[in-house]
Amino acid sequence: MSKFTHFLKDIDDHIFTYPKIILGGLLAITAFFALQIPGVKMYSDFADLLPQEHPYIQLHNDIRDSFGGANVVVVGVEVEEGTIFNNDVLALIHRLTQSVDSLPAINHNLVSSLTHRTTRKTWLSEEGSIVSEPYYDPTKKPILNPQDMAEMRDAVLANPRVFGLMVSPDLKSALIKGQLNEGALDYEKTFNQIQEFRQKEQHEGIKIHVTGQPMLVGWVYTYIPQIIQIFMFTLVFMFVLLMVYFRRLYGVLIPMLGIAISSIWGIGILSLLGFNLDPLTLVIPFLISARAMSHGIQLVERYYDEFARLSDGKKAARATFDSLFRPGSLGVISDAVGLLLISLGSIPINTKLSYYASLWALCVILNVLVFVPMLLSVLPQPKRAEIRRGWVRKFLPKVGRFVASPLKAKRILIATILCFMVGGYFSSSVQIGEAEPGSPLLYSYHDYNLSSTAINTNFPGSEELYIIARTEKKGGLKDPKVLKALEDFQIFMLSDPDLGGTKALPDLVKQVNRLLHNNDPRYIQVPHDQFYVGGLMFAYMASSPIPGALKEFVNPEESEANIVFYYKDHQGETIRRAVHMAKSWIAEKAGDIEGLSFHLAGGIIGVTAATNEAVFETNRIVVPAVLLLIFLFVTFFYKSFHAGWLMFLAMSFATILSYGYMGFMNIGINVNTVPIIAVGIGVGIDYSIYIMDRIREEILKTDTLQEAVIRAISTTGLAVCVTAGALILGVVMWVFLSDLRFQADAALLLVVMLVLNMVASLFIVPSWITIFKPKFITNIEIIDGVIEEKTTV
Repeated sequence: MSKFTHFLKDIDDHIFTYPKIILGGLLAITAFFALQIPGVKMYSDFADLLPQEHPYIQLHNDIRDSFGGANVVVVGVEVEEGTIFNNDVLALIHRLTQSVDSLPAINHNLVSSLTHRTTRKTWLSEEGSIVSEPYYDPTKKPILNPQDMAEMRDAVLANPRVFGLMVSPDLKSALIKGQLNEGALDYEKTFNQIQEFRQKEQHEGIKIHVTGQPMLVGWVYTYIPQIIQIFMFTLVFMFVLLMVYFRRLYGVLIPMLGIAISSIWGIGILSLLGFNLDPLTLVIPFLISARAMSHGIQLVERYYDEFARLSDGKKAARATFDSLFRPGSLGVISDAVGLLLISLGSIPINTKLSYYASLWALCVILNVLVFVPMLLSVLPQPKRAEIRRGWVRKFLPKVGRFVASPLKAKRILIATILCFMVGGYFSSSVQIGEAEPGSPLLYSYHDYNLSSTAINTNFPGSEELYIIARTEKKGGLKDPKVLKALEDFQIFMLSDPDLGGTKALPDLVKQVNRLLHNNDPRYIQVPHDQFYVGGLMFAYMASSPIPGALKEFVNPEESEANIVFYYKDHQGETIRRAVHMAKSWIAEKAGDIEGLSFHLAGGIIGVTAATNEAVFETNRIVVPAVLLLIFLFVTFFYKSFHAGWLMFLAMSFATILSYGYMGFMNIGINVNTVPIIAVGIGVGIDYSIYIMDRIREEILKTDTLQEAVIRAISTTGLAVCVTAGALILGVVMWVFLSDLRFQADAALLLVVMLVLNMVASLFIVPSWITIFKPKFITNIEIIDGVIEEKTTV
């Protein structure tokens, strides 16, 4: 055994000499962290969700103030009878447009609506000049007569930049869009203001749908009180569970004290680092604190066993520390490693999570693995040691005898191979990104997803992809060859069945060209002369009294154009196909015109594409890295590659079947699920480490390996079942009580991973040991109080 292992063994000689001083120091640290808690803030920062080094996000940051970003509010107004072309509905649309235009952090230049001042009808005057006016101006004509209404409807039908994009093809719906400036965005305030004017304007015969990233985050904020309630219910539930199981004061209060102290340390660390607590990541901190409680359960369980054997509380506490500190520390380090490795990805929200959560998890060594035995050593010893364990105590020896049988152990390992094959099959169908339309954070029947479905049904799509075309020289976008390339690109992308529509500078130029030729449809084309194109653009700009009429299409230097594509969802498959099609056309055609380049990608589709690509890289790196590092840690701790392999086998079993579950349940791998997977691996391996270490300990006390396996399953297996059961029953509360689908799905995924890890520890690990009899377990001796593998001469 290594010098490091001897060091771990010798720690108890130092800390048990002055237990009260050490306890006082730990409590003082707890008080210090408690004072930091008021400085913690809970909110979501959109920038934290974006991999800032990704080229798509860099483009998004460059264009969000000029062409718009991903924080878009989309309001749909739908009439149940008739069309939107009546005075009451138009007045309603105008009021809603004004409300959107008055939202905090709104970009007033990037608001679009049928009744907005920037949406104008243009025509050729008798003098031959282009003139324009808003489609709807209540200051001039608050009430339109039937003839005016018919003229307005016909004008809308004739404008492809309004009809289909702002007014639905069936004329029963209108769309209002507003871009929000990310730096000054207050999600909660924006959401409340939207809900206020939405409720005010909602009445019979009218449906008002609202979607967009600010609404999604706002909806999540509304569930924060519910999240806190679930925390409280879970704590009460765990308290009752401990009372039912232990029926002892120490068995109830000490594990609960562990979760309290761990939470104080963790939140204090969060405050000291200056990080915010994001509502989307609350499951992870809860799980870490629950793991602290499960380690406390292991310690108290073992304490009662040792007290029954030694009849001395202080000796029982020290024996508990001797037996569980090393495997417990290895388990905690595995948890912390799984969390820290999440930082290898490029998404800030997960990087922040990995830093504070790994420190939070690592502190469990001090505030539970050291604190609990110290506390037990100074508290009065219990009067009785036995714990009533009921049917579980009777069941586990049967499990032990089952896995200790060579024939049955072989069957278990064969079944494990079959499970690997089934898990691998379903794992192949796991998608990167969203696997369903709408937002996976909320249920399909939630108002947000219903609004999204309604808007995407009535319109080409509310999910926008921005692709920027750039020319090397100013005014380069006036070149007819450049405009023709943009038009060809649009036509190519429209072959995607999930693309509902597109908008770009060629559409405007062709429309104005037709207008100047008495609406002759033969002139719906890009002119062949650069100066003529420039004249069309200037004529359109000059016709509008509103400054920046061309801002949605080009920059002031006319060297950068925004090509907008409208999709009906941002599922992983939709985004991959859109990006692949764009890249393939650009690779083949963009080089045909000198000085022209295309750049991906902005809008919610572009931002999500960048996030998905970052998630794919993170998942590809983090999960293997977690498996490898835990393998190396176990190998180092036990000085045996066989020990490392055995833990790798248990982790691989749980991981592959977890991915298989995700594929079967159609759960995508996204920015929210990657941390759950990494944490699940680290958390679950504790069980296998405890079982393996207990078999190793018991073989020194028994005559046969089979008896050692049975004893380990009967004792430590019981603690594994209790701790896993406490975690599972605590986590499963989120499945039934949370209205946030993501939290419910994440909780269910964690339950699956915990169950699989428990199965691996109780069946696969002991079965492998039974069949292959590894030397680090069967060929050992005690030297200076430390278990070591015998050296052969």
